[in-house]
Amino acid sequence: MLSLIVFLPLLAAVALVAVPRLGDGAARWVWVAVAAVDLLLVAAVWLVYEPPGPGRLAFEERVPWIPGVDSSYHVGVDGLSLPLMAMTTVVFLACAVFALRDEDRPRTRAALFLFLQSVSLGLFAAADLILFFLFFDLSIVGMYFVIAGWGHGDRGRSAMKFFLYTFLGSLALLAGFIGLYVAAEPHTFDMVELARQTPLDGSPTAGGLVLAAILLGLAVKTPTVPFHTWLPPAHTDAPAVGSAVLAGVLLKMGTYGFVRIAMPMLPEAWRAWAWVVVVVGVVSVVYGALVALAQTDLKRMIAYTSVNHMGYVVLAVGAAGIVAEGSEQARSVAVTGAVTQMVSHGIVTAALFLMAGVVWDRAGTYNLGSFGGLAGTAPRLATLFAVGAFASLGLPGLSGFIAEFQIFAGSIAVAPVTAVALVGILITAALFLRALQRLFTGPTRGASRGFGDLRPAELWAVAPLLALSLLIGVLPRPLLGVVEPAAEVVVQLVGR
Repeated sequence: MLSLIVFLPLLAAVALVAVPRLGDGAARWVWVAVAAVDLLLVAAVWLVYEPPGPGRLAFEERVPWIPGVDSSYHVGVDGLSLPLMAMTTVVFLACAVFALRDEDRPRTRAALFLFLQSVSLGLFAAADLILFFLFFDLSIVGMYFVIAGWGHGDRGRSAMKFFLYTFLGSLALLAGFIGLYVAAEPHTFDMVELARQTPLDGSPTAGGLVLAAILLGLAVKTPTVPFHTWLPPAHTDAPAVGSAVLAGVLLKMGTYGFVRIAMPMLPEAWRAWAWVVVVVGVVSVVYGALVALAQTDLKRMIAYTSVNHMGYVVLAVGAAGIVAEGSEQARSVAVTGAVTQMVSHGIVTAALFLMAGVVWDRAGTYNLGSFGGLAGTAPRLATLFAVGAFASLGLPGLSGFIAEFQIFAGSIAVAPVTAVALVGILITAALFLRALQRLFTGPTRGASRGFGDLRPAELWAVAPLLALSLLIGVLPRPLLGVVEPAAEVVVQLVGR
């Protein structure tokens, strides 16, 4: 089942490329249909999913691949990966619906995004480091062509900067993976086996160096301060659906790597570096919010909120490494909050970027000063943007609150100083309220004149994402019931 979920979009992409007789209209609907089927398959897996025991994965599939280094095609899911796979299929389906009216090479674009969907699902399902790295690198290639081919502004430069930064991070990641392989006995790239062995425990210098390489690769992808500088231009110049996938899905590859690879495979080194990770998380939270507050460009503002929101995840996983007597439950809550934040940020920020794409489509600018009074000319856009803004700032009743509440409850219980990061929520509230005022209130002026409201395809792309955020905020138990057992396992592995 997992292989079908991972490779179905890739097979559709190959079909779109290999059968040129398929017209543009058919290609658009093939993308929507395949994304919808993939979502249904993931939902079917969710319905029958049972938490596997410690050191095991559900729906495992394993086929020998590179036997000389004990690398295999090994996939499986647990409570860390299944929610992210579900979020991935939701975001890609929303992008497919949003792009139904786009006339710019729709067949090629659909094939590229289907390829990216397979790559993203493959990474979250991977249980072998080489397989993980393969999907990690292919995601960089796919997004490079999305930005360079369908972006606007200085898209060539932004695409190149994105590629070089993240590819450099991937090389550091590969070095860390090789370090784990060399230290393992017997040598292996199998992630389940490496988490069982913890091969670098008792070697603080080597373990610290390997963890540093892995953290560098994942921090660039996340991105955290100071490795975030590729993000704003990439988002600003990417097409709306590209920004939605980049923020909603690809950034999670970095944070997912923390809980899947760094924490369980290098627990001793993670505990030693925990305070460093916490500090980086706090700085990212506050810095990302402050810089977002200073922006006059709507899309750059949303981009910097991603630095802020991923900072919450980094803060939580760092706090989970601060082991003290009686802290296991608090650390488990922090990890649960981190995974919930990945899901929440994915759906909410994807919706915000799609709505920013609507603004660009109508006005050809993201400048907040060019708008005013849009609530009168585009009431549906105003309503949904307000819901997205409140979800992003963590208003109770929406998914952002569920995530951030758990992150701070767990982190502050372990390290009270992390309460400093609460100021990030206040600044985020200020920047979104400011954006809402400048875009939607006051007299209609400038680019707001003649601004058309959401079209059906745009509405059906954005509204379900925000409805899902509301559903998680009101009924979080189905999500938390999947995440919590896996978070407890991660905490136990880190505390060994």
